[in-house]
Amino acid sequence: MPASEPTILATSMGFFSRRRGPYDLRPGPIFELAAELAQAGPEPRICYLGQAVGDQPTTFTALYGAFAGTRFRMSHLALFPMPNVDDIRAHLLAQDVIWVGGGSVANLLAVWRVHGLDEILHECWQAGVVLGGVSAGSICWHKGGATDSFGPQLRAYTDGLGWLPYGNGVHYDSEEQRRPLIHRLVGDGTLPVSHCTDDGVGLVYRRDKLVEAVADREGVSAYEVSRAANGTVSETVITPRLLEA
Repeated sequence: MPASEPTILATSMGFFSRRRGPYDLRPGPIFELAAELAQAGPEPRICYLGQAVGDQPTTFTALYGAFAGTRFRMSHLALFPMPNVDDIRAHLLAQDVIWVGGGSVANLLAVWRVHGLDEILHECWQAGVVLGGVSAGSICWHKGGATDSFGPQLRAYTDGLGWLPYGNGVHYDSEEQRRPLIHRLVGDGTLPVSHCTDDGVGLVYRRDKLVEAVADREGVSAYEVSRAANGTVSETVITPRLLEA
């Protein structure tokens, strides 16, 4: 059964490392929340989209391993060098959850638009498939954010899908360029009011409204960054609800 209304999880969270190597992962509690919001059955169907890093086979292998032995039924959609499923629309509409990995948000959206995936994903969202993602997979649903898509010096990105009418800041506590750049972009009007997440935090949107922040660890927060009429920028802490691991 699909979610009761269009739902997006925009996060700086996802998988935990089992500390036996970078590709030895286990799903964090955000995925159980996604399944709950999707009103999924006992075997939630989740599809991973990895175009932000060019559909790396090692990533797919690691994620299939992460979900092995869980109740999730994982699939993936690859677009490099060509789609790996015959009917992209039918495959994605059949999911409970679609999860988008991190990487280059600029490349991600360019590839999606070439394949018409932006329109298909919008249909999925409206149909109640829960959309979610981390980093680039968070920024993409918004108006834009701060990105390293063009190099190590962060730059503004303003060509997001815009279904969520805000800016988005990810890795807010772990990468020192992020906070000051978001403040500057909101202050000069490049970005609208922006919602930001520390590592380990996610934002839950119903339609285009932020309804709560969630976290997979203690001591982290979400934030709303806004601009007053006189041009000053303020940052308001949004305390997240701690998810059960």
